[in-house]
Amino acid sequence: MSERSLVPFDTAIERYDPVLGLEVHVELNTATKMFCGCPTEFGADPNTQVCPVCLGLPGALPVVNAKAVEAAVRIGLALNCSIAERCRFARKNYFYPDMPKNFQTSQYDEPIAFDGFVDVEVEGTDGQPVTVRIEIERAHMEEDTGKSLHVGGSTGRIQGADHSLLDYNRAGIPLIEIVTKTIEVEPALAPLVARAYVAQLRELMVALDVSDARMDQGSLRADVNLSLKPTGSTTLGTRSETKNVNSFRSVERAVRYEVTRHAALLDAGERVVQETRHFHESDGTTSAGREKSDADDYRYFPEPDLAPVAPDPAWVEELRGTLPEAPELRRRRLQGEWGFSDLEMRDTLGAGALDLVAATIDAGVAPQSARKWWLGELARRANDTGTDLAALPITPAQVANVQALIDAGRINDKLARQVFDGVLAGEGTAEEVVAARGLEVVSDDGALGDAVDRAIEANPDVAQKIRDGKLQAAGALIGAVMKEMRGQADAGRVRELILERLG
Repeated sequence: MSERSLVPFDTAIERYDPVLGLEVHVELNTATKMFCGCPTEFGADPNTQVCPVCLGLPGALPVVNAKAVEAAVRIGLALNCSIAERCRFARKNYFYPDMPKNFQTSQYDEPIAFDGFVDVEVEGTDGQPVTVRIEIERAHMEEDTGKSLHVGGSTGRIQGADHSLLDYNRAGIPLIEIVTKTIEVEPALAPLVARAYVAQLRELMVALDVSDARMDQGSLRADVNLSLKPTGSTTLGTRSETKNVNSFRSVERAVRYEVTRHAALLDAGERVVQETRHFHESDGTTSAGREKSDADDYRYFPEPDLAPVAPDPAWVEELRGTLPEAPELRRRRLQGEWGFSDLEMRDTLGAGALDLVAATIDAGVAPQSARKWWLGELARRANDTGTDLAALPITPAQVANVQALIDAGRINDKLARQVFDGVLAGEGTAEEVVAARGLEVVSDDGALGDAVDRAIEANPDVAQKIRDGKLQAAGALIGAVMKEMRGQADAGRVRELILERLG
């Protein structure tokens, strides 16, 4: 479908109501895989972390990872779910190259956690905060699939590739899949609610310390199910499922695009195909994958090689006591500690910067300074490159180092932007970038005095105004000195020298 034929989002939601369902897959940070002893380290050479069990070789028998079960219970509790007193695994049968067994060991009718909820907050159409309750249908345990590497194309996706390679290192890594019930909200808020929900889940997983939740590495990824129904109708439309969306920004964009695509099809009297779709980061569009199966098509049946899991209720209550502070309570506490206004806190959350700002503050930076860099300079760079803030190649500690140089008077805010250029480019620490690029502020009175004298000589009218008592005119001379010294002058000392020379 061409971009010209898409219905603009605002037009689409005048006639249709979007209905959402979100499935978020969380890779657990256990040392070994779900059903075997293979390591789970990210980035190892392809097919070096495999064994007969995770490759599904004949005669190999799985054993459940106890730490993964513990993580699943803690996740379920944090999502306000009920924990099953008895649950079991099932075989989900489908045939795909990255499934070495041709089935996935998952849970079907007996998940370990079910019937939960989380509350997310977004900005309403009137600019006021709106709290939306997202009901959780289930959070179940399963194993991850392998990874297909498509070679020969320009995008790394299957479209245009001339062959594919398979890496089974990821096959068998413990996963928790969190599935929502149907989400129906004010149409204009649907993309924002989807983004806020995934962002809150990531925040929760990090707080629980059950996953690094690195979306850029695939350890947290979302499937976005969407359908449209005519405004006022109770009949659900045919859904599409956009698979493996791996950033907050992309979740929002996927919802917006699918709304415009579905609306165009329905307006033209065409049929929406129930299918999986691939999301394209480059332009925010989706493309067809395979027709989506229903549960019956997977031919689920109980896994005969694994015994049921029966968490002891007393143990479950012990785990409840290990839960961290709830994200919404933490946000309110941090807002009070930092002195942020409601708008400042909402913007921080909307940018996905809360944890980054918090870590930068913990590294010794004043709250407003930490917020300024992450929501200003760094947010702009993330937007320019189409990435999430957390995916930028800079850490809170490195941002704190830049601010420390400012606080010490060695650089100013303008020079700090060049320091960020260097750090993001991999040129080293903030100190190393300042040294290599010669960015340190000049505070030597000799060099500054010479520059001040030249500015006074070049601007006699301005100099006379200052002599006459119009001290605000000093700004023009300060600007001239800063320009000559490429922003590396100490502006405060320059002002002092100007006033000294002009009485």
